[in-house]
Amino acid sequence: MALTAVDSSIQALLNQLGIEEMNHGASTGSKWMATNGTKFESYSPSNGALIASVNGATESDYEAVIGQAQEAYKSWRTVPAPKRGEVVRQLGVKLREYKEPLGKLVSYEMGKSYQEGLGEVQEMIDICDFAVGLSRQLNGSTLHSERPAHRMYDQYHPLGVVGIISAFNFPVAVWCWNTALAWICGDVCVWKPSEKTPLTAIACQKIAAEVFAENNVPEGVSNLIISGADLGIAMSNDTRFPLVSATGSTRMGKAVSEAVGRRLGKSLLELGGNNAVIITPTADLKLVIPGVVFGAVGTAGQRCTSTRRLIIHESIYNQVKDSIAKAYEQIKIGDPLDESFHMGPLIDEDAVNTYLSAIEKVKAEGGKMVVEGGKLEGEAYASGCYVSPSIAEVENGYEIVQHETFAPLLYLIKYSGDVHDAIEIQNNVKQGLSSAIFTNNVRESELFLSAAGSDCGIANVNIGTSGAEIGGAFGGEKETGGGRESGSDAWKIYMRRQTNTINYSTELPLAQGIKFDF
Repeated sequence: MALTAVDSSIQALLNQLGIEEMNHGASTGSKWMATNGTKFESYSPSNGALIASVNGATESDYEAVIGQAQEAYKSWRTVPAPKRGEVVRQLGVKLREYKEPLGKLVSYEMGKSYQEGLGEVQEMIDICDFAVGLSRQLNGSTLHSERPAHRMYDQYHPLGVVGIISAFNFPVAVWCWNTALAWICGDVCVWKPSEKTPLTAIACQKIAAEVFAENNVPEGVSNLIISGADLGIAMSNDTRFPLVSATGSTRMGKAVSEAVGRRLGKSLLELGGNNAVIITPTADLKLVIPGVVFGAVGTAGQRCTSTRRLIIHESIYNQVKDSIAKAYEQIKIGDPLDESFHMGPLIDEDAVNTYLSAIEKVKAEGGKMVVEGGKLEGEAYASGCYVSPSIAEVENGYEIVQHETFAPLLYLIKYSGDVHDAIEIQNNVKQGLSSAIFTNNVRESELFLSAAGSDCGIANVNIGTSGAEIGGAFGGEKETGGGRESGSDAWKIYMRRQTNTINYSTELPLAQGIKFDF
């Protein structure tokens, strides 16, 4: 990686994270390969500055990384799970030390606000803490055999080499959601981050390598390859990856799922969301407004859990519309490292063009703009990546509404009748990640959470769609992919189940009473 002339504070930040002058795009831990593949340039969407350029990994680099990972797995899988957990605990400690600089780098390279950057690193710390406790609780079950003097039980073993393909919008947290659990389960990991955010990935790899070296963890347990889609496709088709975890668009996820499925591998998919909030007549608007506004404009609408649709009962529709529009007038947009701003830029100019195109499609289909955002001009927005957010009155059946626009575009949809009508509108999209209802009616809230309610993987009452706690399993249904990461029993995807039967008698009774006379 060749660093360019950047702001002195950012240069100091990169130095603090151990990112010095180099030209590396692949690593098996503390060992970095001098790669000469496609050059990826990392620009900050906050000011348009070229932060650095990184030479990507080639196919031969990929083969070298996989070979080292396979070798490392042979020894890592034999380390007791609590010992593996101790290494992850130390990673959490190290992340606490690096929280400020890493959070700032996330903000500078990706464009989310500094507070959100810090929050992302905190998610990494939290999942490390969760994984440490989990390392002593990878429980199976003891089962009763139908044969006398027999014992049955099931247990879990590591899978092997886990592939992780992550997106730009959460450039470090999603990696840690996967690795912290996979490592305590005894797997080794190969990470292909988004080519739009290579520096945060390099920083994480260096931090992990520092901890692993201190604990004599073999090279190849934590691996990094920076590349375009080519090596992501290779990972999906590679039988040496029993599991590929992929975060990104539905289009990308379908390609990964098809490739992995053809070889009967396992995939963990976290894909697009078209998340809705239902607002019923009894809703407390003091809760609604901040929840909706943050959900819609946080990370400039570039969260898979961002609020896209607001389904409002007709009796309070105008009141809610006016309140949301007024709140949008107070949103401050600017440098994400300046904590006085609420919203930073989109990731790049392509994202800006996609956003502007979506607004035009809304109007072409008959939508009415309540707040029409657009590209921001001026010296403070010279990167060309800043936009102001939009609100539009639409029908749920509009073609553009049926698709996820990864930008701060909020749709207002009116419903009449009871909450069943609102739930039907909410569920009538192809995606199924996050959902929420604001109500003070216990029957409405319980219905929303029932089998006849929200069809999403996440369903909230009186909080928004955006954000999730580490302790719960994160993921969605339908075209969101059906995967689960982070808390609860999400660890099981990283392991294989084995059923064992032990005969401690002097005879060999067969199951179902079958007898052979010899």
